[in-house]
Amino acid sequence: MGTAKSRALWARCVLQFPGGRPRVPGRHRGAEPGDAAAGHHEGGPTVHRRTTTATTVTAVTSVLAAALLAGCSSPDGAVPEPPATSRPATSTAAAPTATAEPSDSESAAPATGTATVTGTVATGLTTPWGVAELPDGALLVASRNTGKILRTDPATGKTTEVGSVPGVAGGTPGSEGGLLGLAISPSFGADKLVYAYFTTADDNRIARMLYDPSRPVGQQLGAPDTILRGIPSGTNHNGGRIAFGPDKMLYAGTGESGNQPLAQDKTSLGGKILRMTPDGQPAHGNPEADSVVYSYGHRNVQGLAWDAQGRLWAAEFGQNTWDELNLIEPGKNYGWPVVEGQAHRAGYVDPVAQWHTDDASPSGIAYAAGCIWMASLKGERLWRIPLDGTKAAAAPQAFFTGTYGRLRTVVTVEDGTLLLTTSNTDGRGTPKPGDDRILRLKVG
Repeated sequence: MGTAKSRALWARCVLQFPGGRPRVPGRHRGAEPGDAAAGHHEGGPTVHRRTTTATTVTAVTSVLAAALLAGCSSPDGAVPEPPATSRPATSTAAAPTATAEPSDSESAAPATGTATVTGTVATGLTTPWGVAELPDGALLVASRNTGKILRTDPATGKTTEVGSVPGVAGGTPGSEGGLLGLAISPSFGADKLVYAYFTTADDNRIARMLYDPSRPVGQQLGAPDTILRGIPSGTNHNGGRIAFGPDKMLYAGTGESGNQPLAQDKTSLGGKILRMTPDGQPAHGNPEADSVVYSYGHRNVQGLAWDAQGRLWAAEFGQNTWDELNLIEPGKNYGWPVVEGQAHRAGYVDPVAQWHTDDASPSGIAYAAGCIWMASLKGERLWRIPLDGTKAAAAPQAFFTGTYGRLRTVVTVEDGTLLLTTSNTDGRGTPKPGDDRILRLKVG
């Protein structure tokens, strides 16, 4: 670590490890929007700089140091983009989760990996947000601004309209509301249900709809059955990601709608990760038996994914300083708005990895090849975070910086294959011919 070259390579990535103490959320029942002065939202176009800045990384062995020096770079030889600014960062030892212990066979992912675009699945999409894979391999895609759900055949690229979700509001250029996350029922073969998270004139809510592909194009959705309402909504910070976990419970990431105290208010659904039955009821094993609140102290969660051991990870927008990747444990407090990023304060969980906001603005995440893969909006890049159990195995690695513009959603369709959506028609990007699109990636 004594040479100028080694110091420059180390300066390119920021790495943190989790810590903190639990806080048990209470009951829920159920804002004003943030503004530019209040801090970081999904971000607009970014000017990518080639400056090198110094960032301290600690608690890494000399073996890991050698691995990083051997290749903290993309497969084409380009070194991952450095943070736009420099702030010192410290780390703590990783702690195992309460929900899932690593197996004896679990091993650390390699320090560096590869990501290659192997094809384009669809083009010409309007503000794609949620993407869900059907059992037959077709994709359902939510159009945030139009409120429509589309079906895309990955083999042919053909896209047809399934139907519109009634009552969707807030999907205007530059905003963060509208039709957001999608999820397929774990019992889809029997019940044919599609779940959607969306903004209305009054709130954010989750509804499920019967999907019948035998009906005419554009009329294949049944009437929505709302299973959860009262999630705070605003122009910004609506969260919106939903996913069924390995336990077949439905999880949702929400935002505090620009009303920061809601994140610490355990009676509010804003600024939380929620866990519920497919009917929208509190799931057995939640921190409070009568509450869907699973964790709290979040600012704006748009990414949810589980690793091979069943541990839940979440990506979260910071304000002006740090964006976060968190390991989620039930009942714990992730700090917002009291802390942002790694704070080493009792009672708050530190992120496993963090980024300066110009480099990330994280939305969707996926797990593949032993890593979390994180789509970045303002950062216009795909981040690879190699895992070693409950902590990061090495510094995050960036791919495609500035190549495809804003990146919204990443989905694992099989281990080693990801689907990645762009988000350049959302009012904050610069659309290119064919945008927005879904790309197919091979990763390792």
